[in-house]
Amino acid sequence: MISAKVMQAISDHAKRDYPRESCGVIIIVKGRKKYIPCRNIAPNGNDFAIHPEDYALAEDAGKVAMIVHSHPNTAPKPSPADLIGCERSNLPWLIINWPTGLTYEFEPTGYKAPLLGRVFQHGVLDCYTFIRDYYDQNLNITLPDFVRGDNWWLGEDDLYLDNFAKAGFSRVDELQEHDVILMTVASSKPNHGAVYVGDSRIEHHQVNRLSSRDVFGGWYQKITTDYLRHNRFL
Repeated sequence: MISAKVMQAISDHAKRDYPRESCGVIIIVKGRKKYIPCRNIAPNGNDFAIHPEDYALAEDAGKVAMIVHSHPNTAPKPSPADLIGCERSNLPWLIINWPTGLTYEFEPTGYKAPLLGRVFQHGVLDCYTFIRDYYDQNLNITLPDFVRGDNWWLGEDDLYLDNFAKAGFSRVDELQEHDVILMTVASSKPNHGAVYVGDSRIEHHQVNRLSSRDVFGGWYQKITTDYLRHNRFL
């Protein structure tokens, strides 16, 4: 049960941050719930990412009991990214619409996003998430996740080349089903990954597009840099 006082604090925060999404957490201190507003560091105002320093301070102040964020001008219905985030947090979530004040609460249920047709959100549902989910859902192989900041390919980080061996992959010269293909999309380093599914087809999740199955030819072959095979199939 969330008290009127806590709900008012959540509403006030959503109003202050409008038209960006607000975000925060509900903590329990001495048996009572308290709302802690946090900074949203997502580059896109239609998404949210809680500042890690703010989350750490909330954990120091009490037990985190719920994740909260707003949906400006849209219904408080969880998006696929929200459902994924809820599963990862292992906590109940609350979404509030501003300006109506309508809310929706939900909890982890074991949700898994479908591989094809998912909406891109970097770090939540992106090309590496797609590869991890493909291997989990189709091959029962759990790949490690790696921290990746927005536009990591513009700096010193190299998500794929630095980590493919740690994830259990080796370079190969010819493709077979389930291999990972690395590509450079407007970048000097491989910043996109796809899974080869046979018959000259790939499945992948490209930025600003729904995840899809496409022909592996033309432009995709031109920007390819590496073929990777999981060591289980070597």
